[in-house]
Amino acid sequence: MSPAPLDVPLLVHPPVLLRAFTAADAPLVVEASRDPYILATTTVPLVPSPDAVEAFLERQHERARSGTGWSLAVCVARTGAGRGQIGLWPLGQGRASVGYWVAPSSRRRGVATAALECLSRWALEDLGLARLELYVEPWNTGSLRAAVTAGYEREGLMRSFREVDGRRQDMLLLARLRPPGVPAG
Repeated sequence: MSPAPLDVPLLVHPPVLLRAFTAADAPLVVEASRDPYILATTTVPLVPSPDAVEAFLERQHERARSGTGWSLAVCVARTGAGRGQIGLWPLGQGRASVGYWVAPSSRRRGVATAALECLSRWALEDLGLARLELYVEPWNTGSLRAAVTAGYEREGLMRSFREVDGRRQDMLLLARLRPPGVPAG
C-alpha cells in the first residue's frame, strides 16, 4: 500500500516563504543547473531545456502526490521570488530527513538558515515529528553553518555514506529534536 497524498503547505518565516513550485520558478531551476554540486546531488536537469525544467517542476509536485515527502521552493517572503529548494522526507518512527539547496546568486544571505528554521518548526511543532536529520559533506562549511544556526547539532561522521558524482563521500550527520513539551503530531 502506498502512502496517502500529502498537502503541500505554505510556510512563512520572514525573510523566506516556502511554497509549492510553480512555472515561475523555471529561472531558478535554470540557474541551479549551472552549479556542478547541485547537479551531482539533486534531480535538477543537466540541460535545462523547457521540457526538462517542466519535468523537474512536476517531480517536485509528484513527491507530495505520492506521499513520499515535500519538496518546496524557498522564496523571498516579500516578493515570492525563488531562491532554492528544501525538502522533508519522512523516515518513519517520528523521524524525517531534510535536504536543501540554494541558487548560487542567493548564497551567503541567510536563505538556507531561514528555510531550515521555517521547515524545522513546521515539522517538529505542527507535524509533531520527534527528530529531523540532515547530512552534510565535511567540506561544506556554508551548509554546516546554516544547519547549526538553525538549531541542528552534529552527531557524527558517516564514513563512505553516500555516492556523489560517482564517488563515495563521507557525510556529517546533524539532527534537530522536537522541543520538550511540544506534543507529538
